[in-house]
Amino acid sequence: MNKTANNLAELIGDTPLVKVASLSQLTGCDIYVKCEFLNPGGSVKDRAALQMVTDAIASGELKPGMSIVEGTAGNTGIGLAIVAKSLGYDLEVVMPKGQTKEKEQMIELHGAKLHLVDAVPFSNPAHFYHTARTMAENNPKYWWANQFENLSNAKAHFEQTGPEIYQQTDKEIDVFVSVAGTGGTLGGISDYLKSQNPEIKTVAVDPDGSGILNYLAQGKHIATEGGSFTEGIGIMRLVENFKQAKIDYAVNLPDKDIVTVANYVRKHDALVLGSSSALNVTAAFFSALKFGPLGSNEKHSGQKHTIVTIACDLGERSISKLYNDEFLATKNINVAEQNIEQLKQKYLANTESLKKVDFSA
Repeated sequence: MNKTANNLAELIGDTPLVKVASLSQLTGCDIYVKCEFLNPGGSVKDRAALQMVTDAIASGELKPGMSIVEGTAGNTGIGLAIVAKSLGYDLEVVMPKGQTKEKEQMIELHGAKLHLVDAVPFSNPAHFYHTARTMAENNPKYWWANQFENLSNAKAHFEQTGPEIYQQTDKEIDVFVSVAGTGGTLGGISDYLKSQNPEIKTVAVDPDGSGILNYLAQGKHIATEGGSFTEGIGIMRLVENFKQAKIDYAVNLPDKDIVTVANYVRKHDALVLGSSSALNVTAAFFSALKFGPLGSNEKHSGQKHTIVTIACDLGERSISKLYNDEFLATKNINVAEQNIEQLKQKYLANTESLKKVDFSA
């Protein structure tokens, strides 16, 4: 059915699921990705951007003539740029240096003003989050979106994304897998799915250098070893949107594995994933091997599972890192060093990485 819209913001949401046939065949499970890259801003963050802005307008916090300001690693900035332009607001984005050039360019192409700041620890007042907050506190013309603490973020996924997934799988979803940046996507979707069926498992995935897995397992935000080139993923503090999450398991996966899976599905499924999406799909692959028929020697059911994760963003935004051999070499990652079969066997033999947790704050 044809659909017309008055602006790009009206096209946000209602994205399809697509089966990742190659990985489904390798695992004996049905692995699906929700195609959030089909949102007009090319990422799942469009949903949070729209919900935060429309809720602020409805509450009177964001008034005509005001400008929106937000600190972001990229995708939320692009989503807010589209929503702001669609609804008649100006936007200023504070972004840490070192993100992909593609994200910087898209924010400016959509009409927002970009402020690049040094990438510093969260404790530093010059951190991009604090810079955006200070701008809003010091000038009444600004409304600060505050995506980490603004519960309209998780609300978008509880009211829209979660129900879409549940209906698209005919209510037969067994496992939901997601990274956490602000925690809004993971929080809202897992909260909704658990409200419909408490038996649905939620797996949170963390890149190297993040502290989510250790927080879930030990109650402390202690960074895992190493670092990751994934952008905007991993939290070193407990924020309101993450508090909405209902999590059963957590896993930490390295960039080397992300590269292996990203290149495999690119060649076999024509899916060109962004780095966040690649981490999600890698964790879905891991989960399928653990929970599915090939993992029957584990302390799990050994049954065929329907597993859903989020294709958060477009692969074009990760070309300069994820699909760049020269960049990967600087991270000591050799694309040819590990193939998908080797990764499969490594995951099947791995009995320690999947941590059972009980997070339902």
